[in-house]
Amino acid sequence: QDKEKLEIRKLNDPPSAETVRDMIKYARNVIEEFRRAKHYKYILCLTLTPLACELLEICELSLDKMGAVFEDSNVYMLHMMYQAMGVCLYVQDWEGALRYGQKIIRPYSKHYPSYSLNVASMWLKLGRLYMALENRTAGVKALKRAIAIMEVAHGKDHPYISEIKKELEDH
Repeated sequence: QDKEKLEIRKLNDPPSAETVRDMIKYARNVIEEFRRAKHYKYILCLTLTPLACELLEICELSLDKMGAVFEDSNVYMLHMMYQAMGVCLYVQDWEGALRYGQKIIRPYSKHYPSYSLNVASMWLKLGRLYMALENRTAGVKALKRAIAIMEVAHGKDHPYISEIKKELEDH
């Protein structure tokens, strides 16, 4: 699946091999920069909003730049979208987190095995976001997809599954 995971945009004038190599190098560097910025956030205990905005800006700028060459399903794009979603969750920007999650779920479902807990976790996040944003229909559907995967991965009697089913009953 490496070709799918590193998918390049279909353009009239395809990027050169050098452009792709440069973008991969850029992607790796920006991911490392983002990790360092997150690390300093925890060490220095900086105020929430300014640093979160800076982290989200890193994500958005890198997504714009990489998006000129990479498809959204490219692993570097997915990594930055996942980080952006995490920042949105951190600052309680539910709509922003949902937008990123919706972009992530289809490629995750393609790249990961059918019963991957990474996919289940994303469905779980999406389900909870939909519920928080009062879209019960989409929330129930997403949570049920998470449960279906988790029942195979963990077994039907796992406490996580009981907890999610209780969430569904309470909404």
